[in-house]
Amino acid sequence: MRKIIGLMPLYDDEKESYWMLPGYMKMLEAENAIPLMLPLTEEPGELDYFLETCGGFLLTGGHDVSPSVYQADKKPWCGQCCELRDKMESYILKKAVELDKPVLGICRGIQFMNACMGGTLYQDLEQEYGSQVEHHMNPPYNRTAHQVTIHQGTPLYAVLQCEQLGVNSYHHQAVKKLAPDFAVMATSEDGLIEGIYMPSRKYIAGIQWHPEFSYETDENSRKLVKAFVDAVEESRVDREVKK
Repeated sequence: MRKIIGLMPLYDDEKESYWMLPGYMKMLEAENAIPLMLPLTEEPGELDYFLETCGGFLLTGGHDVSPSVYQADKKPWCGQCCELRDKMESYILKKAVELDKPVLGICRGIQFMNACMGGTLYQDLEQEYGSQVEHHMNPPYNRTAHQVTIHQGTPLYAVLQCEQLGVNSYHHQAVKKLAPDFAVMATSEDGLIEGIYMPSRKYIAGIQWHPEFSYETDENSRKLVKAFVDAVEESRVDREVKK
């Protein structure tokens, strides 16, 4: 049975339309999973259906996370937010944690995970952090922008078996204060947190870089995606056994 993985929808405010970067779907399909883009809603009945149907969830990139999620005032340099998506992802993430269903957050995904679970964010790196490291690269996006250090003893190190990794990078917000339930998996050259996971769960993890742009050419990106899909499969088997 192929694994069904729910994807958070991207939203175009001007066109009032949902959309999806094909790389998110194709990288999951390459690992024999079925990607399923969810509707943008905060209706519990609809979201509960997807929580039952999907074996795991991918928190995609997109809008800035609203500072209200982590009880902060919105600063002028914070970008456009989508409060409906914040509410939807909060429901999905908290329920997935409760059910111990695998979740992978990418870019905005890692930021939202941290903010939703009690951490904070830099609303804009240029204004609030300052660094010579390139975190907002120009195309093409399947190349290395900077290096990250992968912490030994973490799930990411177990998958990649390396301490230094070249990553692509396209973000202006980032994890500031780490949420209590998370631990750090990777940090960038300038000290930013770029990878987190929840030790108390089988697979709740977030990364700041973009395997959806590089999985076709980068073996480490494929390993990372495979580890997520494998976790979804293991979770499915565990639930079947318990039945």
